[in-house]
Amino acid sequence: MADAKAAAKAAAPATGETVRVDSWIWSVRLVKTRSMGAAACRGGHVRVNGERVKPAHTVRVGDEVRLRHDGRERVVVVKRVIRKRVGAAVAAECLVDNSPPPPPREAVAPAGVRDRGAGRPTKRDRRELERLRGLGAPDGGPGTPAS
Repeated sequence: MADAKAAAKAAAPATGETVRVDSWIWSVRLVKTRSMGAAACRGGHVRVNGERVKPAHTVRVGDEVRLRHDGRERVVVVKRVIRKRVGAAVAAECLVDNSPPPPPREAVAPAGVRDRGAGRPTKRDRRELERLRGLGAPDGGPGTPAS
């Protein structure tokens, strides 16, 4: 735990130095790269205290940052300002996550997975795979069995 606090202290900005919002969301591991954070800001997917912000906007302790990324909205409150990317455990201490729970994953078996070395599918196999996937001609044309 002492190592985590030391890492967070080392990543903290110097007195009076500010941290850009794109750099902070990258530092706390909300996005994979800083350029992805900047692109999210430019695209209007990042809001600080309810306002759309540019990548160079500064963040302060207590700010609420909303990020729409990967089809999910993340709502976090800045607990500690850091400028360098740190480990996941340290990053978790730098924010309070108020995000809604992620949507449940659908427990669907993958349709159309073939055994390795089974060779090329036959026409009959291909039709069965398309039927399982819900593909086929919707108008009852060729490829769709008559009812």
